[in-house]
Amino acid sequence: MLLLCLAWELWLAPLRPGGSLLALKAAPLALPLAGIYAGRRYTYQWASLLILAYFAEGAVRAWSEAGAVRILALAEVALSVLSFAALVAYARVTRARQPGAVAP
Repeated sequence: MLLLCLAWELWLAPLRPGGSLLALKAAPLALPLAGIYAGRRYTYQWASLLILAYFAEGAVRAWSEAGAVRILALAEVALSVLSFAALVAYARVTRARQPGAVAP
């Protein structure tokens, strides 16, 4: 998603020719990378909340824009849904078992 956001706002369909500062929206996606590569459960948890902002932006732009922007926005929605599902699944798999709890 990081690459999609950068390519979208710099080359594929920028708001202004030559790119715009909206490309900075990709910066928050770089914050959890170290924790995700290290397998830190807490990072997966808060990254799943961060990714919801990208889902909202993609949904709004898919609804309100046309042409290439709509396709890119739908790709952002799809990637955010897949990312959210993967992040939550990892957080669930790695949660600590409670004593006496029945395994699912």
